[in-house]
Amino acid sequence: MTHNNNLDALFPTAAQIPERYRPEAPIEQREYLVNGELVRWDGPLATVRSPIFLASDQGDEQVVLGSTPLLDADAALAALDAAVKAYDHGQGLWPTLRVAERIQHVEKFLACMREQREEVVKLLMWEIGKNLKDSEKEFDRTCDYIVDTIEALKELDRRSSRFELEQGTLGQIRRVPLGVALCMGPYNYPLNETFTTLIPALIMGNTVVFKPAKFGVLLIRPLLEAFRDSFPAGVINIIYGRGRETVSALMASGKIDVFAFIGTHSGASDLKKLHPRPHRLRAALGLDAKNPGIVLPKVDLDNAVSEAVTGALSFNGQRCTALKILFVHEDVLDPFLDKFTAKLAALKPGMPWDDGVALTPLPEPGKVDFLNTLLEDAVAKGAKVVNPGGGSHRQSFFYPALLSPVSPEMRLYHEEQFGPLIPVVPYRELDEVIDYVLHSDYGQQLSLFGNDPGQVGRLVDAFANQVGRININAQCQRGPDTFPFNGRKNSAEGTLSVHDALRVFSIRTLVATRFQEDNKALVSEIIRNRESNFLTTDYIF
Repeated sequence: MTHNNNLDALFPTAAQIPERYRPEAPIEQREYLVNGELVRWDGPLATVRSPIFLASDQGDEQVVLGSTPLLDADAALAALDAAVKAYDHGQGLWPTLRVAERIQHVEKFLACMREQREEVVKLLMWEIGKNLKDSEKEFDRTCDYIVDTIEALKELDRRSSRFELEQGTLGQIRRVPLGVALCMGPYNYPLNETFTTLIPALIMGNTVVFKPAKFGVLLIRPLLEAFRDSFPAGVINIIYGRGRETVSALMASGKIDVFAFIGTHSGASDLKKLHPRPHRLRAALGLDAKNPGIVLPKVDLDNAVSEAVTGALSFNGQRCTALKILFVHEDVLDPFLDKFTAKLAALKPGMPWDDGVALTPLPEPGKVDFLNTLLEDAVAKGAKVVNPGGGSHRQSFFYPALLSPVSPEMRLYHEEQFGPLIPVVPYRELDEVIDYVLHSDYGQQLSLFGNDPGQVGRLVDAFANQVGRININAQCQRGPDTFPFNGRKNSAEGTLSVHDALRVFSIRTLVATRFQEDNKALVSEIIRNRESNFLTTDYIF
């Protein structure tokens, strides 16, 4: 069965890599961005290893891509001081710029960013093992997100440009920045999900300290000059290093006003506790998830299987929106497993640049051992590996395992695997599934597969107050980016979308006066002579 058991030929020799995708010599990055300058770090460095190994006469050899600065707390706090100075209690250049001017800076950055597409895409493949098609999609989607954010802000500003008259009070309401934002993204979407908080934070007038993800860190390097050249000094500061040393110091300073973080709920909680004034900390958090897919007895089984395979195994299941557990009605269990196994067997393992590859190496050290532990626990407690070769592994590669029947005694029933394990729980009564969702610690999304209006309608009502999104006959996903993206319980705090993110990183401020002639004349004079950046009726096209 070459589709899964032939892992001996998985990793290429150096000569077998197409020339255009070969990595450069290891990159020793010592620069980081503070106060509008690329500062050199002469201290220790963190080695960046690829999940890709090369076959050689000496065995498998892991590719070393380079190194990044291992900054200490003092360096991180210097970056924070630059952001605090640039914000200057809301009096700095950036927070007081007109909206149209901030948009121009972001547009300049976008133009510079697009010039780096090829290099960033290549680093996405080598750093996190994302296949070429998905790496290109991540870059392009991020650019689209920036464009959509600009358009959404223009629309928001147009609506804010008018005055409102209520009960004899004349007022203008505008959104203004919150202060200094700390933005941290995840390794699975180190560009896209990071920028879905970073760009809204910037464009709304906040100053930012940005720490790249723990994997997918070198790919920010080609953008350092773009950030430096596109924004005033201190507006965007980019740091590296261990979070426990750098980020802990930032939070403990009490100078962070907005915390944007995508990771685990335990990590977010630990960091929030360090802030001395948590009531003054606005948070936008994307956290853990255990999204169920629920297959009803009356169902288009081909569609359910197709969506479930994609939902469970896109980017090897390393997505917060992945389907992490499947509840399949016992009436359709056997055909579901048969069809799923056949679809899974057709997925091509290989290197990210291979044509049509769907399964690639995993970037997290220790991930294969973790997945194997979950698999062994499930098998010891009665589950079986349904698909041939499921769970076989080599170095950083883990071939997907379809497991059934999975039950509550197993770790895989409760824990988020964030990888290519697919637990299937057979059920008889809908109440079994409803109870699982109601008592789960997570509440991001779920998928319903079925065509019985009564059953689907009942489950929609049962789950509407449990999760942020219910998908009918479709996998869980974030997009379109204009839709709200949130979660309940341990899965999120706040709502992100193109529209919502602008609101997350800002607050409404009202300027009001009694509606009488002298006040009208005063306000008119301010607007006519452009005496204020806040009080304005400018219309951005």
